[in-house]
Amino acid sequence: MSFVTNHALTFVGARQRRALLRCILGHAVLFLAAGFSASASATISTDDNFEPGRQAYEISDYPKAIQLLQEAATKDPKNPEIFLLLAKSYNELQEHDQAIASAEKAVALSPQNSVYHEWLGRAYGEKAEHAGPFSGLSLAKKVHKEFETAVHLDERNYSARQALIEFDCAAPGIVGGGEDKAIPQIARLTEMDVAEGHYAAGNCRRQKKDFAAADAEFTKSLDSRPKSANLVYDIGDYAMKHSQSDRLIAVANQGEEIAPNDPRGKFYRAAALILKKDNSAQPETLLHEYLKTAPTRNGYPRPHEAHEWLGRYYENQNKPHEAIAEYEAALKTDPRSRTASDALKRLKKS
Repeated sequence: MSFVTNHALTFVGARQRRALLRCILGHAVLFLAAGFSASASATISTDDNFEPGRQAYEISDYPKAIQLLQEAATKDPKNPEIFLLLAKSYNELQEHDQAIASAEKAVALSPQNSVYHEWLGRAYGEKAEHAGPFSGLSLAKKVHKEFETAVHLDERNYSARQALIEFDCAAPGIVGGGEDKAIPQIARLTEMDVAEGHYAAGNCRRQKKDFAAADAEFTKSLDSRPKSANLVYDIGDYAMKHSQSDRLIAVANQGEEIAPNDPRGKFYRAAALILKKDNSAQPETLLHEYLKTAPTRNGYPRPHEAHEWLGRYYENQNKPHEAIAEYEAALKTDPRSRTASDALKRLKKS
């Protein structure tokens, strides 16, 4: 679900979790079959007004973060970082108009900041996904404009360039997209960072459902030793969907090397072991640790996914009652989980 940076920024590949996901922030934003990698974050302000809101955001208490950040904005109305984090918090709650208004305020306060334009583009994209055809068309054009502006202001904002490439690969020309526009962007990105370039090429092929080419590019990206854990874990999301257990192990190893405290390595390692039908207690332990420590945020596997994998683990262990409990927990956290509902129907018939 998602969803890329000069690594002072973070590329949440989920990226806006594509319909799955994908920190890319997935990561991945969709419009007319377009998926956007999500997200980047600017250097965090540490002033006293800002800090309580930031802390609430970090523990995924987004309503509290919004309350505290609004108070901070009253005291410090010229601080664009406050409005950026407000935009991110509203985005997590899918409050699209408020996210756009906050991102627009950040841009107004600092119009030459690449990251603020990128996040304004992401906010427009989130709303476009839920809009009707005419308003969605207008919003999608704004998405493209903001991503282009972000790249123009800072060519090493890899997150913005990845988002622009993904848009161009997936979106039709009527909203400014087109694969012909993505090709030179991919080439320039590869010149600056080989791993990012191969990831972008693979993500473009993923959008076109050319999975053999995507596999090859993602392999080259991992072999080029990416600097971003978020990029690595978005490849992990792809590998999970395609049941690529060996690639998932490589993803976990590289992600943990880059960011030892990031809990996503536990999730993807557990998924790999379950695909391999590992009989040890390690997958169970890893997933429980993930559930305890991971934020509920775009770019991170959601709690229902961890419960689904636990259900699958218990099925492998021939423990149907434990599996049912996990699939029910998955549905409790996400009633739309098709994986959990199908598994429950199957298990309750047997």
